[in-house]
Amino acid sequence: MPKITTARAALFVILASALVIGGALVFQYGFGLYPCALCFAQRWPYYFATGLAVLALSLTHDANAASAIVGILVVIALVFVGGAVLSTYHVGIEQQWWTGTNACGGGLRAQGLSLDELRTRLLDQPIVRCDRPAWTLFGISLAGFNIALSGGLAMITALMARHIARRRIDA
Repeated sequence: MPKITTARAALFVILASALVIGGALVFQYGFGLYPCALCFAQRWPYYFATGLAVLALSLTHDANAASAIVGILVVIALVFVGGAVLSTYHVGIEQQWWTGTNACGGGLRAQGLSLDELRTRLLDQPIVRCDRPAWTLFGISLAGFNIALSGGLAMITALMARHIARRRIDA
């Protein structure tokens, strides 16, 4: 098994995040599965994790920065936990366990609006509703798969941070 270094941990997060975002883009542009507002929001943890991992990677040249990198990895793990929570919220909307936000479609109040204002608001409504999965496999939507991806990446990132921290303590 290769040694887990701070650079490898950061590169793993960057690569994993790029693969997930790339997969989302393939579903969107390759298969025409246009995302809803929550689907777009579920991409943000991967963007944040990538940015933090790039920061961690930039610190790997400094031998005294290992503690800071471990801290960044812990924050990345928490970002992935947040992504899993957001995905769980989305699955709950899809399963009708609770209602979504106004960004998920609906919620348009037409009282007191002129015809032009009403037309503008109607055209600004999301194209895709959050409560209807665009695609499922074995009854699991993309948001459901994202729970597993985000949760798994949170666990792996936390374990890498723990391993690096323990190795520093033992050294």
